[in-house]
Amino acid sequence: MRCFGDGDPVYERYHDFEWGRPRRTEQPLYEKLCLEGFQAGLSWITVLRKREALREVFAGFDPDAVAAYDDVDHLLTDARLIRSRAKLTACVRNARATVALRADGGLAELLWAAAEQPSPAYDSWGDVPASTLSSAALAKQLKRAGFTFVGPTTVYSLMQACGLVNDHLNGCPVRAEVEAERVALSAAPR
Repeated sequence: MRCFGDGDPVYERYHDFEWGRPRRTEQPLYEKLCLEGFQAGLSWITVLRKREALREVFAGFDPDAVAAYDDVDHLLTDARLIRSRAKLTACVRNARATVALRADGGLAELLWAAAEQPSPAYDSWGDVPASTLSSAALAKQLKRAGFTFVGPTTVYSLMQACGLVNDHLNGCPVRAEVEAERVALSAAPR
């Protein structure tokens, strides 16, 4: 049985093929960072259902393109989006911070320095933490680098989504596969 998503094809696809799969390049990491910020206070399925519209208005989550945005006022009238000025503005600020971070090794380098190897294996969602010391420390680093909407809980969700931790539960059909991908990525030259 999956950790989550059984019965909803959108959720099932996300769980089986994306959630927890390690990402080490800037664009998918930036996208996940933005999506996790949008999720604050909402259900994840809401974000997934609005994802294609968000990709459209944020140029496929290309940090260079989004960093050039002057404002987000025109996005506040688009019913396909999560119309929170603070969250939309955070995407622009985080794009600028992502671009600026390239001079210091980049977003992937910063995030993957916080990866937990190996990840603990949990038996139920009740055992999975909402945040960790690692996510709190990473949140502070991201804030110092100019990122917003990056509290410890949002950052832990980012760590889960991008494979920095593997919180697929024991017994989940993709847990071992995800862990093998994490190990292989960690061993690969950068």
